[in-house]
This record gives sequence, structure tokens and C-alpha cells, in this order.
Amino acid sequence: MGWLKGVLIATDQLGNAIAGGNPDVTISARTGYFANVFKTNLRFYWKSLEFFIDFTFYPIDGSRHCSRHCYHAYLADKEEEKHKLGSDFMRLVLSFITIIACIPISIFTRIYVLVFPKAKFKKV
Repeated sequence: MGWLKGVLIATDQLGNAIAGGNPDVTISARTGYFANVFKTNLRFYWKSLEFFIDFTFYPIDGSRHCSRHCYHAYLADKEEEKHKLGSDFMRLVLSFITIIACIPISIFTRIYVLVFPKAKFKKV
């Protein structure tokens, strides 16, 4: 793993910890878990957050139906089963962190794929 990727993952984990989640899990993995695996009355909230994050990484990961960034992040982090749902306030903090981070990342991923076309997902 490159230095930059490690720093980005650590920053993502910090954001998840600030929002009341497991400090060893990324926001995407936490979202993928609660949107797809854990049975909760808050499924709409987690699915909405998942849609926003998946849209952000679409240029690199591929179509939402094939790639599903959050679900794949959960599968990659599956050994970290200690996901925390968090309080209403912490979910509000999580939403704020996610939206603030995803807007510039979404712009970056789209520009990155234009500059480096090989980084774009490959259609199956």
C-alpha cells in the first residue's frame, strides 16, 4: 500500500471514529454493513448514505449495480465485525462528515478519470 493511500484510509477511519464508529473501520465499510447486512429500522438512512458514497466513487469503481463501493468495502473489512450503529447525534455527525468529504472527492474522481483514462472502471 502506498503512503498516500494509507493516509487516506487512516483519515477515513478517523472520520468514522469521530462519528461514533469503530476506529479501525472506514466510513464506507460501516455504511455497507448497515445498508446491506444489519437489520435496522434506519435502513433508509444507511441506503441513502451508501448511494451518496457509491456515486462519489463511481468513476473509479464502475456502475452502482456492478461495483457497490460501500458493500465491497464492508467485505474487505469483514474481519472488523465490531460495527457501531451510533446515536442519532453521531449519525448526524457521520452524515455531515460524509457529505463534506464526498463533494470534493466526487469532483476529484471525475477529473482523475479524465486525466488518467486507465483508472476508469472496466466494463464486464
